[in-house]
Amino acid sequence: MFALRRLATNAIISNTRAAHALPELPYAYEALEPIVSRDIMSLHHTKHHQTYVTNLNAAEEKLKTALSKGDISTVVSLEPALRFNGGGHLNHSIFWKNLSPESTQPSEPLKKAIESSFGSIEQLKDQLSASSIGVQGSGWGWLGYCPKSGCLKIATCANQDPLQATTGLIPLLGIDVWEHAYYLQYKNVRADYVKAIFEVVNWKDVSERFEKAKC
Repeated sequence: MFALRRLATNAIISNTRAAHALPELPYAYEALEPIVSRDIMSLHHTKHHQTYVTNLNAAEEKLKTALSKGDISTVVSLEPALRFNGGGHLNHSIFWKNLSPESTQPSEPLKKAIESSFGSIEQLKDQLSASSIGVQGSGWGWLGYCPKSGCLKIATCANQDPLQATTGLIPLLGIDVWEHAYYLQYKNVRADYVKAIFEVVNWKDVSERFEKAKC
């Protein structure tokens, strides 16, 4: 029942705003080379993320129609599409900003939180890498902030399940381990991709998300 009320609330809100749109990247498609190739970035952004946006808008339109008719059966049937495509849109919108061609470092508060939770930044990388590599099939590895404990935690989510809605953790840094994020360049060696992606992590963005999460 809670899930249905949440869907209804979201549908009402969506009536007052424009449709979801594909966000522009804060850098050129080739900017993350050689870590992530131009072809991967272009395909990932313009095809895969765009598909999530398109399908999310379509699902929300169907939801609004179903709610207006009191068609609860259809409302329930739309929840998987909203979760998958809404999650895909949320996750990728974070992912693009989590990356940068510029060399960055964690802020001092984030560095201290990482050391408190994991021992060191290198240990964080090791643990987040292991969790991300270990995702079965498709999904995401995440560094998140736990509002209840005030600690940083590592979690994984299957498919496009959004971190906060799934675990309660506020997303700070996500690693996309769907094959479309790396296969053209790294083939089936997910471990090489995950190891390399830390070279282009935008710690400035992660630090800013950490500060907002604590508020």
